[in-house]
Amino acid sequence: MLDRRFVVEHADAVEQNCQRRGSQADVRRFVALEGQRKAAQVEVDELNRKANEVSKSIGKAKDAAEREARKNEGRELREKTVAAQAELDRLMSESDAILRTIPNMSHPEAPVGADDGSNLELRHGQHAPPHFDFKPLDHVELGERLGLMDFEGGAKVAGHGFYFLKNEAVLLELALQRYALDVLMREGFTPTITPDLARNEILHGTGYIPRGPETQIYSIADSDLSLVATAEITLGGLLSGEILDPAALPIKLCGISHCYRTEAGSGGRAARGLYRVHQFTKVEMFAFTLPDGSEDMLNYFCDLECQIFDGLGIAYRVVDTATGDLGGPAYRKFDLEAWMPGRGEKGEYGEVTSTSNCTDYQARRLAIRYRTGEKGTAFVHTLNGTAIAISRALIAVLENYQQADGSVLVPEVLRKWVGKDRIARD
Repeated sequence: MLDRRFVVEHADAVEQNCQRRGSQADVRRFVALEGQRKAAQVEVDELNRKANEVSKSIGKAKDAAEREARKNEGRELREKTVAAQAELDRLMSESDAILRTIPNMSHPEAPVGADDGSNLELRHGQHAPPHFDFKPLDHVELGERLGLMDFEGGAKVAGHGFYFLKNEAVLLELALQRYALDVLMREGFTPTITPDLARNEILHGTGYIPRGPETQIYSIADSDLSLVATAEITLGGLLSGEILDPAALPIKLCGISHCYRTEAGSGGRAARGLYRVHQFTKVEMFAFTLPDGSEDMLNYFCDLECQIFDGLGIAYRVVDTATGDLGGPAYRKFDLEAWMPGRGEKGEYGEVTSTSNCTDYQARRLAIRYRTGEKGTAFVHTLNGTAIAISRALIAVLENYQQADGSVLVPEVLRKWVGKDRIARD
């Protein structure tokens, strides 16, 4: 979340940013509440001061009558203090609730727009989209012909949006994980396998909403736990409440986890098959940095995502995400969109990774600081980025490497783990 004082002192800019990001946060109400909260705090402090003075004076009373009078005065002050504290707590609760709905500020260069239609294309990868002398199939048709996935079985067992991977698709999933891990471990990332569950306070801290009509989160009944939508949640929560040595920063982690999303309201042909599902595996990058290092880290994460897809031999473009599509925590976000020949009539780009600089927005909510001196502390910056979202990477691999005879070549970088260079029907 943003700093309280910053919101009050820059209310116009914060309000404009909320409008650009599609947030309904009531900034003016927050500013008014902050004024009332500060006045209430002064009142509580003054009542406590007077109560302490009266309490100390009781023992100095000249006689019983004066002592009793001072006791009565002390009781009245305590009653007023309790009432004033209750009002202060109410004001704090209401203002804090609004503050948590105010999104992060946006990078000055982030394109202004309501949705991904306003995204700004920044660059393309090393490879061009493939040219086929046949009509390419989408991954669902390829998967059915090659026996790689079973959507009907997934729906029977768990409902629409779930699936079974089979045969070489299983090997491809594991190969993509290992490929991404090898790239990141060479770059000094600490590999982890994270929990698939997190406490709701951790979800709130990373900017996710575990309950309510608009949530994309699966919550666990009768508990304070939810299934994670991304390892960003668990990796960010790992250092919650800690004060870090600045010499240890940046800290770079990568986490493998299942990701669970309700994907409420999603649909359409572009979302069919593996593109928008309720469960998938992802390798996530996460970093804790000093404030002056976060912009460079964002570019570094984006370069790593490009390196991974260049290595897979898949065409892509990188876009600067529009303000209305940033979500709450991100200050700036880059999406990598891979070429998917099976989308649309002639193929389309589809998002496969994203990377975000969340500045101190998550760290402030999670209370993650670094030492600035003998007694001083400041909030770290946090960043996240997708190394590989397996389901969407599978789409790109299958559709780009399909052959006229119905087989699919295995990208060279994955062959040592898959154990073959081509997937074909027996």
